[in-house]
Amino acid sequence: MPTYDYECDACQHRFELFQSINDPVQKKCPECGKLKLRRLFGAGAAIMFKGSGFYQTDYRSDSYKKSAKADKESSSGSSSAAKSSDSSSSAKPSSDAAGGTKKTKKK
Repeated sequence: MPTYDYECDACQHRFELFQSINDPVQKKCPECGKLKLRRLFGAGAAIMFKGSGFYQTDYRSDSYKKSAKADKESSSGSSSAAKSSDSSSSAKPSSDAAGGTKKTKKK
C-alpha cells in the first residue's frame, strides 16, 4: 500500500497517510478539522524487489547483453555450417527396409 502526502490549505498542516489505492481521498484535516485537505503529487518511489524469487540474471547490463549476443552469433554461425554439410551427406537414395532395392515382378 502506498503512502500519500496531504496538505491542508487552511492551516498548512502537512502529513503522510498510509492508505490503499482504492481508498477515497481524505478531505478533512486532522489538525484543524476543516475540509480544505488536498493530496499532493509526489515524486513517487522506485520499485524495490526484495526477497527470494528474483534471479540476478533478470536485469543484466548492456555490455553483458552485447557480449552474450556476439557469443551466440559466433556459435550459431559454425553450427549452421555443420548442419548444411550434414544435410547434403544425408541425401542418399532411399531403399527398402531389407537393405536392397525394390524389384517388381512382370506378369
